[in-house]
Amino acid sequence: MNALVPLVVTIPLLGAAIALIFGQRPRVQIFVSLISLTLVTAIAAVLLVAVDQTGTVTVNVGGWAPPWGIVLVVDRLSAIMLLVSALMLLGVLIFAIGQGIVDDDNETPVSIFHPAYLVLSAGLFDAFVAGDLFNMYVGFEMLLAASYVLLTLGGTGARIRAGVTYIVISLMSSLLFVGAIALIYGATGTVTIALISERVRELPMGVQAILCAALLLGFAVKAAVFPLSFWLPDSYPTAPAPVTAVFAGLLTKVGVYAIIRTDTVMFVDVPLRIPLMVVAFFTLLVGIMGAVMQADIKRLLSFTLVSHIGYMIFGIAIGGDIALTATIFYVVHHIVVQTTLFLATGLVERVGGSTSISRLGGLLKAAPFVAVLFFLGALNLGGIPPFSGFLGKIGLFQAGVEEGSWLSYVLIAAGAATSLLTLYALARVWNMAFWRSRGEVEGYQSPLLESLAESPEDSGTVATKQTSRLMVGATTGMVGLTLLLTVFAGPIFGYAERAAHQVENVDNYVSAVFPEGSP
Repeated sequence: MNALVPLVVTIPLLGAAIALIFGQRPRVQIFVSLISLTLVTAIAAVLLVAVDQTGTVTVNVGGWAPPWGIVLVVDRLSAIMLLVSALMLLGVLIFAIGQGIVDDDNETPVSIFHPAYLVLSAGLFDAFVAGDLFNMYVGFEMLLAASYVLLTLGGTGARIRAGVTYIVISLMSSLLFVGAIALIYGATGTVTIALISERVRELPMGVQAILCAALLLGFAVKAAVFPLSFWLPDSYPTAPAPVTAVFAGLLTKVGVYAIIRTDTVMFVDVPLRIPLMVVAFFTLLVGIMGAVMQADIKRLLSFTLVSHIGYMIFGIAIGGDIALTATIFYVVHHIVVQTTLFLATGLVERVGGSTSISRLGGLLKAAPFVAVLFFLGALNLGGIPPFSGFLGKIGLFQAGVEEGSWLSYVLIAAGAATSLLTLYALARVWNMAFWRSRGEVEGYQSPLLESLAESPEDSGTVATKQTSRLMVGATTGMVGLTLLLTVFAGPIFGYAERAAHQVENVDNYVSAVFPEGSP
């Protein structure tokens, strides 16, 4: 079983190398990418079952025991992040293949797309299984290099500008991260997460707080929490639909995952509850206020992405089994739903010729199936019962009530307001783009519509494009996954509860990495 863990990283990297070699053979690249991600998905499913039944799996790479060597760790939290990420990457890949077929690969050039996509996948998986900070940093850098390539596919001016912003912010985040690693190594003499958790407790609380803040600052940029989220709404919407879907669904969750590890394993004694609750409050409200002011669907969803990160930070701040259970469930829910909605928006753009609600209309009649796909995703993101979004938020609110402080109740109110405003923003999209007839679009005047902000890159043109069965099928499958989150919410919550209990037990993590005792 242990031998499977390195494969989640090495298979995509090997696939990327093969795809690069066969740059002039599109069908070979597609085959290699599909096989690579299918294998990783199967391995992730096996690992999830294994760690749930037998406990945490660790691998000492090259046979070098930690802290001298690299250790890979898969517990319940890592396993579910691996499986959900692999499923999303595979679904989006199928969508991208369908888009490449009908567009003749103008939007996502195959020779560039597949190697970069597989390197991105390897970086994600490496970050989730890393048992030391430097290996996690390597995973982040793999993400950065591949995401810059994917973000600028097509070489348009808007994408290059967005790519420059993204790369500058990401490099700053990486500098903060590597600086924090240097400080932690200087203070503890190790970068192995399990050993840091023991040695950091010997330091004065002031030193612990400084080290923790330095690490969280780098992760906060990755997670796009307020006030470090300003870059996201301008960067993600410019990319092709498959790229935007992956970025929105997965990349920010790497930062959230790292924050969970920081709070529950490395810096358990540092009082983070109040600072994280304040950050969660502003992330919730600032993000959703930005969303309700957008006319462009992709920018609107990008702002809702920021706001819903606030729910996850809320759960991390409260801590305890109930809050972490709800947080893990909500992370899984949001990865699936946000990815699905961006894919559905990609279909809307192709059918309607735009993503601006000021120029869309009549899509319910023109493309009823696409309308249903978007509608189901919107209901789930908005938190309508009995969808998984509602269940996750109820779990977080319950944890807040049990925590019982006035700040928790303020956050519950902010969370409820964010949910209502999310539903309002998405209902407005439905009313304008789907329910309004096409004949009403021309000459339509509304003070509310005129007050909304269009995308800076919006040219005002409407240009429809062909969709393929593969694109619609991939989006349908993703919507099906969002519904399965609701149907199987009980077992998923049960798994999340076991994962939360395991994450809270620091000694369990340390003993898995050092079964004979830490050095």
